[in-house]
Amino acid sequence: MADIRAAIQPRSDQLNYESFLSGPAVLTIERTEDYRDEKGQPRVAIHMVEQPGKPFKANATNLRLLAIAWGDDDTDWPGRRVQLTADPTIVYGGKAVGGIVVTAVSHLPQRFTAKLSVTRGKKREFPVEILPTEQPPPIPAFNTLADAHAYYRERQQAGASPNELAAIQAAAPTETQENT
Repeated sequence: MADIRAAIQPRSDQLNYESFLSGPAVLTIERTEDYRDEKGQPRVAIHMVEQPGKPFKANATNLRLLAIAWGDDDTDWPGRRVQLTADPTIVYGGKAVGGIVVTAVSHLPQRFTAKLSVTRGKKREFPVEILPTEQPPPIPAFNTLADAHAYYRERQQAGASPNELAAIQAAAPTETQENT
């Protein structure tokens, strides 16, 4: 099964807007890390299990959304899931350049909408939905490779973990199994 999303990812050392143009992605937080940007300002890089070596260098808006959802003690964040989405309306330097926005998180008792500053004197509403935290459904028996591909895509869109997706791939029949 070809991984089109991986093939079209921009070459970069971090997740960026183009990483999510083909659709939102649900990622699992591995760890967080403090760093300083080029101006010496403190920032946070969020490392994702599914994207090793390409951290999400969250801006203040996204960090505020995560802090509202989970609190500002990031020691509980590893293992939690977040849905990141490309938002073409994000403005930088007075121009709409697009950016990444947190649109859903796991471990959230109820959805919320935060009204946060986007420019001096201007606020915007950012809705955050709930990602399920329950166990994934059992993997069905596949009759054909096409059935396995369809189920894989369905579960990937639903935010399946990397372990679940790997299990689906392992359960998929090979072409030789289909022909017997």
